[in-house]
Amino acid sequence: MRLVVNGAEHSIDSPPLTPLLHVLREELRLTGAKAGCQHGSCGTCTVLVDGEPRRSCLTAVAAVEGAEVTTVEALGDPSRLADVQVAFDEHYAAQCGFCTSGMLLGAAALIARTGRPVEREEVVEALGGHYCRCTGYVKIVDAVVAASRGERLGAMAPSTLEIRGTAS
Repeated sequence: MRLVVNGAEHSIDSPPLTPLLHVLREELRLTGAKAGCQHGSCGTCTVLVDGEPRRSCLTAVAAVEGAEVTTVEALGDPSRLADVQVAFDEHYAAQCGFCTSGMLLGAAALIARTGRPVEREEVVEALGGHYCRCTGYVKIVDAVVAASRGERLGAMAPSTLEIRGTAS
């Protein structure tokens, strides 16, 4: 079986009914999607399949043959983070980080699907099936709204830091 993950084609040895999460983590060594509840309830295993969020713990690998699977590893890289990753950082939307990859992909899909700034209620609905035990969701919602609007909190921070750091 062939699988396209993050733009690269892979030959998969796992049986067709193997959960996609297992294939990603164990066969392809992409560990961004986490094994949380294993019942599709928590959202930590969320990946994008043809741009739509899917619970990889419930998705048989055969169901995604021929589809484009995107994991958090392809969302951005250390030299160029995706806007939603920057917003999560700037808004302190990640605590322990266990749920973060699923939240990021769910948020990225929402922003791409709407193609416009999103409202808080839309974020709450889109991420309603994602559980976070650390943040209380307010900062996550703030981050997604900011990312959808292209807002950057740190845009003026470097000059502010330079002014503060140049006192003589």
